[in-house]
Amino acid sequence: MKILCIGEALIDMICIDKGKPLSEGENFLKKTGGAPTNVAAAVAALGGQVALAAKVGNDPFGKQLIDTMQNFGVDTRLMFQDKNVFTTLAFVSLMENGERDFVFSRGADANLSIEEIERVDLNEFGIVHFGSATCFLEGDLREAYQYLLNKALTNNLFISFDPNYRHLLFKDKIQDFIDQSWYFLEHCHFFKLSDEEAMLLTKKNSLQEAARHFLEKTKAIFAITLGKEGTLLGYQDQLYTIPSIPINPVDTTGAGDAFVGAVLYQLSRYSRMQTQSLSFAEWQSIITNANRAGAHTCEYMGAMEAFKHLSSGIFLQ
Repeated sequence: MKILCIGEALIDMICIDKGKPLSEGENFLKKTGGAPTNVAAAVAALGGQVALAAKVGNDPFGKQLIDTMQNFGVDTRLMFQDKNVFTTLAFVSLMENGERDFVFSRGADANLSIEEIERVDLNEFGIVHFGSATCFLEGDLREAYQYLLNKALTNNLFISFDPNYRHLLFKDKIQDFIDQSWYFLEHCHFFKLSDEEAMLLTKKNSLQEAARHFLEKTKAIFAITLGKEGTLLGYQDQLYTIPSIPINPVDTTGAGDAFVGAVLYQLSRYSRMQTQSLSFAEWQSIITNANRAGAHTCEYMGAMEAFKHLSSGIFLQ
């Protein structure tokens, strides 16, 4: 099955002047980013067929994003260029106390429209992944995101969801983020959360309570990533902890996206009907391999650099 990812494609401007706020930083590292962009690159690196639906500016950064995806083998026919708005940029600096100094300059990603999504021929795809960090903010993308979900459900496609909560984007709109996320949680077939997101979305006092809530309120298979502790898998009213592998991390950027990409790539090797009846042993293998892909991503600096080293023959067994 071919996979479609939708959401933001952006440029991360990372301040490499250690401990300095953005107002004092002078040296920046430019990296392609955006959660669904990362997932698409990971799927392609593993050997899967994947397209990215996103909007970038008609500028050098937009060209960089399209070129990067093409170099990975991602289908970029649905990456549209806005002639009037600049590519979205995210500026970030890591402070000495561990906090992030963050400025988000939102641009073209917000303008992906329903009219452009209507150009998508869903007969090409078996899986649609909703993993955008910005889709619940104001803008055309928010409506296009919802529109594509309903269209994919009508076409009986496999739906994957990762809310990708970013506190710096939603700090004054948390309840709105929660409400919108639950609509996707209730309609998807697989979702991936961090432990922080699980607690936020359920408002429970423990991770076990949160996981049990998802078992009660959704019909999906789900994975709650626990870092070095592995992944909590929710499958048919039961919870299982799937261990990770020990590594010496260099950079955790993109690990969650590599995890999702590995899950989706493995699912794409089944038919749509087969995904409805995968056994626990099959899901255990899928999550084990995804843990392995996510862990090894942490051994490289930068998500895209790490994805260059992904290979289904190496990481998936």
